[in-house]
Amino acid sequence: MKIAILSPVAWRTPPRKYGPWEQVASNIAEGLVESGIDTTLFATADSITKGRLKAVCEHSWSEHAELDPKVCECLHISNMMEQADEFDLIHNNFDFLPLTYSRLIKTPMVTTIHGFSSQKILPVYKKYNSTSYYVSISDSDRNPELDYIATVYNGLNTDEFTFRSEPKGYLLFFGRIHPEKGTYESIQIAKQSGRKLIISGLIQHQEYFESKIKPYINDDDIIYIGNSGPEERDRLMGEAYALLHPISFNEPFGLSVAESMLCGTPVIAFNKGSMPELILDGKTGFLVKSIDEAVKAVNNIKSINRKYTSEYADSKFSRQKMTEGYLEVYKKILGT
Repeated sequence: MKIAILSPVAWRTPPRKYGPWEQVASNIAEGLVESGIDTTLFATADSITKGRLKAVCEHSWSEHAELDPKVCECLHISNMMEQADEFDLIHNNFDFLPLTYSRLIKTPMVTTIHGFSSQKILPVYKKYNSTSYYVSISDSDRNPELDYIATVYNGLNTDEFTFRSEPKGYLLFFGRIHPEKGTYESIQIAKQSGRKLIISGLIQHQEYFESKIKPYINDDDIIYIGNSGPEERDRLMGEAYALLHPISFNEPFGLSVAESMLCGTPVIAFNKGSMPELILDGKTGFLVKSIDEAVKAVNNIKSINRKYTSEYADSKFSRQKMTEGYLEVYKKILGT
């Protein structure tokens, strides 16, 4: 079985810091290589993999302002499609655009839908619904107008996360700084619970950061440390008292939630989207509906067993578990 993994080129694969789709594509590729599958990763030339790497884009367009995103993407996708007949199956992690090539090649293609950025992209998915294969990353993110071959939860390299039984007292917000992710709400929860909050993430909405977040940053009880890489992420999550995840949208998955639990750190999340699929309410964290409920949850964090939280996350969201899920999908598509 020869598999091609198509990763985005917004960031390196795996990303140096932010880049969730690239991170998942990397985890899929490395998991397949570990399982003995002949795997080729299509990504930026500076990407890292134990499989084969094919690239036409030297660097990611997000990290190099001189690059045109659309040009990079067109060259990248077409490079893979022109080699499609060398593979038994293509695994697309690049959203809807590669679907427009799918009827021009003979190689079957499975697309992991990492979320719908807008309902405006749905017509493309609908057009290729009968001739392609779709995988959802949570049951909650399935669109009723599409057919799915499976749900496969995102998996993480558990070696990158350290279980810590004795946390420090701070709360953590980890994710992109954007209104829908709840950075401001996390500040209010921390203030009302009387605990320090560390904020780590890419500023994706500058106006929101300047008006709603920056005024609270004082390097005392509200601290912003920028965008963290893997090693700092592991330490921050493992030493946190709890991860705050007060989202205001139906999040398809939420990598930081699984990452935090792998470290043994409970998660307090607003009960939206995939959160009930990720968090066992009262056992690995708390599902809440408001800031007031979140504050109460902070006061109840001691009731959560951190060891159980880590073991639960390992059983559900490991790279090995995800790889097994995708191998089943591949076998179903290829009839083997």
